[in-house]
Amino acid sequence: MNRLQRALDAIVERVDTPAPIVLADVMQDNIDRMQSFAAQHNLDVRPHVKTHKCVEIGRRQVDAGAIGITAGNVGEAEVFAAAGFDDIFIAYPVWPTGRKGARIRRLAETTRLRLGVDNFAAIDAIADAMEDDAGRLQVVVEVDCGARRSGAPPDAAGDLATLARKRGLVPVGVFTYPGHGSASPDARKRAAHDQEAALTAAVHSLNAAGISTAVVSAGSTPTVEFSTSSVITEIRPGEYVFNDLNNSRLGACTEDQIALFVAGAVVSDWVSDQRILDVGTKALSREGNLEIGYGAVAGTSAVLSKLNEYHGFLPLPAGDFRPSVGTVIPVVPNHVCPVVINFEELIVTDSTGASLQRWPVDARGFLN
Repeated sequence: MNRLQRALDAIVERVDTPAPIVLADVMQDNIDRMQSFAAQHNLDVRPHVKTHKCVEIGRRQVDAGAIGITAGNVGEAEVFAAAGFDDIFIAYPVWPTGRKGARIRRLAETTRLRLGVDNFAAIDAIADAMEDDAGRLQVVVEVDCGARRSGAPPDAAGDLATLARKRGLVPVGVFTYPGHGSASPDARKRAAHDQEAALTAAVHSLNAAGISTAVVSAGSTPTVEFSTSSVITEIRPGEYVFNDLNNSRLGACTEDQIALFVAGAVVSDWVSDQRILDVGTKALSREGNLEIGYGAVAGTSAVLSKLNEYHGFLPLPAGDFRPSVGTVIPVVPNHVCPVVINFEELIVTDSTGASLQRWPVDARGFLN
């Protein structure tokens, strides 16, 4: 029997489906492995908490040696700051709309706060929002390395950092995101090389402007194995803490390193070669496509072919896998991050199912 199914069977009577199940021993191994990798390459780890949004897991990452955390927005940063985290990097080009400026000022008073910037208008707006406290806020210039998302051209980094310094902010370095490394197994290494080139150019741009780079920050989980250039000072992986099918397909993790799955129950079997599960888009999101499916049943070749909001369509492959109504099975998601935000708590056990805890998803719903 598959290890995920064994763990699930041990706790199934205490779990309402659908539910996110975390194997704490596998998760801790993932945390420790990443920390060991970073130590071997003289890198700091600043994990991205958007993956788990859970204070307890963030504490475990810091206890293992992470220097601080990465957040995706001001709300996530506020949740973790309130829980005692005092070194936070919001790796996003924040625009201080509404009350956001005042919220950033408060965070900068209680934490060592770093904020991502990638354009001149945002630097001016952030400096205006900080008023007389601009010197409290460190900024890190985001540059694009090929993902074509946010991020300035690397050779513009010096000009952006110069404006930040003129406005009283404290520019401390550069960061990027090699998102194009998730396209295929071969893309991981190419994207990491693109990342190195962009960061190196950005460092040169800052140095030419007379600004030192204490922080040269790289991501992500799929590319971290190749993010070992001497120019890089820290890594910001997020998904590594749980892993998922996408990372397994890319070669960024093994199946045994997947620490989160969704427990789903068979609720209908009227179609002979299909089962309906109670895991739809409200549990799994719409991550996937017709080619790879929308999640897989651990230990089988069965893949969800379609999702409605509360229904998962599971065609049955050839063989003996014929779950009856009421059977609870482990569904491994393609992408773990959007799964976590669908639930208020994580059901935490271990690979034996010997214990059961419930950890809140503390930053769930904090999107701004």
